[in-house]
Amino acid sequence: MEGESRFPDVDSNGSEKNEDIEIIVNVGGVRQVLYGENLNQYPATRLAQLINCLSGGYDTIFSLCDDYDPGKREFYFDRDPDAFKCIIDIYYFGEIHMKKGICPICFKNEMEFWKVDLKFLDDCCKTHLSEKKEELEEIARRVQLILDDLGMDASENHWKRCQKYIWKLMEKPESSYPARVIAVLSFLFILISSVVMCMGTIPELQIVDSEGNHVEHPTLDNIETACIGWFTLEYVLRLISSPNKLHFVISFMNIIDVFAILPFYVSLLLTHLGAGMMELTNVQQAVQALRIMRIARIFKLARHSTGLQTLTYALKRSFKELGLLLMYLAVGIFVFSALGYTMEQSHPETLFKSIPQSFWWAIITMTTVGYGDIYPKTTLGKLNAATSFLCGVIAIALPIHPIINNFVRYYNKQRVLETAAKHELELMELYSGEGKVGGSKNELEDLMGEGKEPPSWSRQLKVSHSDTFIHLLSDEKHYRTRLQSCK
Repeated sequence: MEGESRFPDVDSNGSEKNEDIEIIVNVGGVRQVLYGENLNQYPATRLAQLINCLSGGYDTIFSLCDDYDPGKREFYFDRDPDAFKCIIDIYYFGEIHMKKGICPICFKNEMEFWKVDLKFLDDCCKTHLSEKKEELEEIARRVQLILDDLGMDASENHWKRCQKYIWKLMEKPESSYPARVIAVLSFLFILISSVVMCMGTIPELQIVDSEGNHVEHPTLDNIETACIGWFTLEYVLRLISSPNKLHFVISFMNIIDVFAILPFYVSLLLTHLGAGMMELTNVQQAVQALRIMRIARIFKLARHSTGLQTLTYALKRSFKELGLLLMYLAVGIFVFSALGYTMEQSHPETLFKSIPQSFWWAIITMTTVGYGDIYPKTTLGKLNAATSFLCGVIAIALPIHPIINNFVRYYNKQRVLETAAKHELELMELYSGEGKVGGSKNELEDLMGEGKEPPSWSRQLKVSHSDTFIHLLSDEKHYRTRLQSCK
């Protein structure tokens, strides 16, 4: 029959020897000849299955490829040819290296299409893949947070809706205009309280109390009280509306908030009740120590400053470089302080009384501060000092560049993630029919996760099937063709 003549030739037993089979694959316009002896090394892969499906009929063949030419024994695939050139290396070298410029997530999808296990991907390429996965997880988390902020779930009770509204009002300045106003007010109160704290130490602005002690001016004290009242109200509202109270309490920034508020109330308690339990002098010393703790409130600025948050993260990622910096300085301080002490002993008016005392001189010299309270007087001592500050400059300069790179990389990454999250939301709105209600229940379940009832506002959004589709927002499997790009 005509249909039977189009199938590949087989031997007398009804099949060819797989090792002797030669096939041609056309991937995105790139043709390559492959041999059975190479492909059968990994029989679970798609290319190895092509050899075994030749005698299985067209249904089996077209389940593995997009098109087939029986005359040429050529299989057609509408896939990325650049990725295929990398994946084909497994049959010749036993491992796969991802070319520079290929999206790691796209490459992972290509490996899944060709049924090649990820364990064959080289370790250096797995690092890029894990970094890209973390980025997509972060984008998905940001998108989900924004989706959660778009509205309220009608199935929730009045208290839950009120709690979410207060949480967005206090924690998410971008959610609404009142939230932005509250964020600006909080920022201004932090600045005002910091300025008042500094101005309260100016002698001209202080007054003398009945016991002859200089205390803060009552006006500054009243401003301080108003600021503490705002900080207290802000903390209490955020604690009440927090969805996870334990995580809120142990959060680092919230601990800073407590340390910024607590000294005021403790000093107030000691002032009114402490005098009867201890001497007045001890009470005043305790109050003064607690008032100094007010400097902790300046760290509250990190809540409203992306730059400070980025700096904190960069320092966390730079512990190794900071450790090297401290190690270099510690070695230099010990060596040059010992040399300075030894060389200065011959001078009758030496300022280097001991090696531990010389540590201070070595620190201010290597960091190029040079207060001048301790300085060498001999020629060898001056030569040692010149060498120490030159070595200090080099020791400080070496680890600085990686720290700066960590800061710039994280800052740029945050900007890219924010842009990607907004882009994904715009595509969701675009595919929702310009905001028209009518999203199907299945689409909403894909968006919100199985087993969860979608809120009323989510009916206006559909899942985006864009080039930057986030798999974490849907259980559906998506593969890109070679005609699609990855942003």
